[in-house]
Amino acid sequence: MQDIDLETKKLTHSPAGQFEETRFEKIHNVIFNGANEASIMVASEIAALIRKKAKDNEQCVLGLATGSSPLEVYEELIRMHKEDGLSFANVTTFNLDEYYPMEKQNIQSYHYFMHENLFDHIDIHPKNIHIPDGTVTDDNLYAYCLDYEMQIEAAGGLDFQLLGIGRTGHIGFNEPGSHFNSGTRSITLDHVTRVDASSAFLGIDNVPTKAITMGIGTVSTAKRIVLLAWGANKAEILKQSLKMRKNFL
Repeated sequence: MQDIDLETKKLTHSPAGQFEETRFEKIHNVIFNGANEASIMVASEIAALIRKKAKDNEQCVLGLATGSSPLEVYEELIRMHKEDGLSFANVTTFNLDEYYPMEKQNIQSYHYFMHENLFDHIDIHPKNIHIPDGTVTDDNLYAYCLDYEMQIEAAGGLDFQLLGIGRTGHIGFNEPGSHFNSGTRSITLDHVTRVDASSAFLGIDNVPTKAITMGIGTVSTAKRIVLLAWGANKAEILKQSLKMRKNFL
């Protein structure tokens, strides 16, 4: 484990000062030297929340993301489970999204991704894992999305939501134009999003045109939200996001 001074950098929200003359960023943000340093801090916060909930005999409800951004967070959580005794027995998870249609055993599915990169390496109960089902029929899709929302509500809501951001500015698969009150639903993927995924699918023609995603309204109900963004290819969209007045961090 990299030695990180958790006191020198804080992930907690820093509200704007009453008498500040200017502030370019409208969303609290922290800049790190690299993804590893930041990922360790985020994993440490998640672990502390899990342990606190366990001490209080409560479930810890996590909203989880896929893609490259959260990979090192998951690696650190796995390390903490194996080396530090962090248990996920009291954890319930809800993933943001899944391609549609998509078979669970497909290596491009987010079901496969999450088990490969986290769930198969920790002691979470399978019944507590929730990932949108890309095999739901068209006729049942609307009812399925409503049920996903109800399951989140029945679990007590999201205690912590982990996010990445796409080049179109999407969180989950909420492409530009998604309403801030939107709930879990089917959505058509932006061409840029499909281009970015094309290498994993061996060509854009193999990338699904649709997905199931939690809505922006669903995400914004989480008690704590952390968005991760690494590298030059995310710099411009992150810059635009930081100008927004909605506080997602």
